[in-house]
Amino acid sequence: MSAPWSFEYLKTRVEDGSIDTVVACLVDMQGRLMGKRFHAQHFIDGAWEETHCCNYLLATDLEMATPDGYKATSWAAGYGDYVMKPDLATIRPMPWLEGTAMVLCDVLDHHTHEPIPHSPRAVLRRQIARLEEMGYAAMAATELEFFLFEKSFDEIRKGGYRDLTPISGYNEDYHILQTTKEEAVMRPLRNHLFAAGIPVENTKGEAEAGQEELNIRYAEALLCADHHSIAKHATKEIAWAQGHAASFLPKWHHDRVGSASHVHLSLWRGDEPAFFDAGAEHGMSTTMRQFCAGLIAHAPDYTFFLAPYVNSYKRFVKGSFAPTRIAWSVDNRTAGFRLCGEGTKAVRMECRIGGSDLNPYLALAAMIAAGIEGIEKGLELAPPVEGDVYADETAQEIPRTLREATGTLKGSAMLRRAMGDAVVDHYVRCAEWEQEEFDRVVTDWEIARGFERA
Repeated sequence: MSAPWSFEYLKTRVEDGSIDTVVACLVDMQGRLMGKRFHAQHFIDGAWEETHCCNYLLATDLEMATPDGYKATSWAAGYGDYVMKPDLATIRPMPWLEGTAMVLCDVLDHHTHEPIPHSPRAVLRRQIARLEEMGYAAMAATELEFFLFEKSFDEIRKGGYRDLTPISGYNEDYHILQTTKEEAVMRPLRNHLFAAGIPVENTKGEAEAGQEELNIRYAEALLCADHHSIAKHATKEIAWAQGHAASFLPKWHHDRVGSASHVHLSLWRGDEPAFFDAGAEHGMSTTMRQFCAGLIAHAPDYTFFLAPYVNSYKRFVKGSFAPTRIAWSVDNRTAGFRLCGEGTKAVRMECRIGGSDLNPYLALAAMIAAGIEGIEKGLELAPPVEGDVYADETAQEIPRTLREATGTLKGSAMLRRAMGDAVVDHYVRCAEWEQEEFDRVVTDWEIARGFERA
């Protein structure tokens, strides 16, 4: 049976002994898969209905610290439980792990069994529901860029993350010879993901030494986010199994190009593309123009959801193919937003702001919320920019630091209307904590620069 699997099919695989482990996962604020490994028989006997986890999983940082300041959970409240409710429509094999299947879980309140509003899947589901009320469905695709390194995660960690050597020695953008050398990782990645029901299109070398890109076919927004998170997780595990490290850090070296996660987005009504109008300029319907006007007008509001860490903002460098300004263009990679598929039914807007570290559920939710605002208010889309947008001082700059993006998130009336104050405040606290942790650390750069000469 092709993946995803039905629950009944999973039972047959457990009964014949080919599946002995089921990994039940939630998606945390950072977009990571967190959860438990069940003996498969126990899962099909009862754990498929629900299991539990500590509610700190949606209030931690990358180090799994427990910051203060979250209203949803705290030491004072005792860190109770959430319900992990398996979404049985997401059961699939993990072919890169022997005898293993997985399922994604929604996160519910332990007492009411209502969705936890700040859970990433719930945040996206809320915006999808708003679109459905308007008669639309969002289709999306995300590009996953990352670096492969010669050494393993453990070797690099034990070396203090200082001896970072990419798996290749030169820019490998579209380079077949160099990417052949990396097929020990990339071929099983493509094939295992495809076997897991992730509709992989291709992989390619990207514009730096050791940099890869994985492209997955577009899907409905929630599926797109599921595919992205599973693929990112699989990339790390498959690279690890081959003795290499795969990193989605947006900017691992100041002299190297950063890694992005471009987001392609369009609206549909049933089987018809709501963004396409054959008689309109560029093939862009009124709906598309209004939606994209909202995307662009509110980009500063949701930049945190595209660039959630201090390091994320190191990627926004002139001449690096990462944007620095928010304007839109027609097939122009120097702008924050690029019109793709001009004049065809595939017409869509690509947001180029997001880094490889984004949480796809939160990014898509925020972008959809901004687009809905554009439709509801009938916003007008400005003409596209042309030429080198890096040099266009009339175009608005992307927030340049996490501190600035935190401020625009906190003050966003649009996101507060769309997501609710509690959700926005939860992620504001997430952003604040990340900045606080960075601010208290003395970096190697500061020491080397000023130890003797200051």
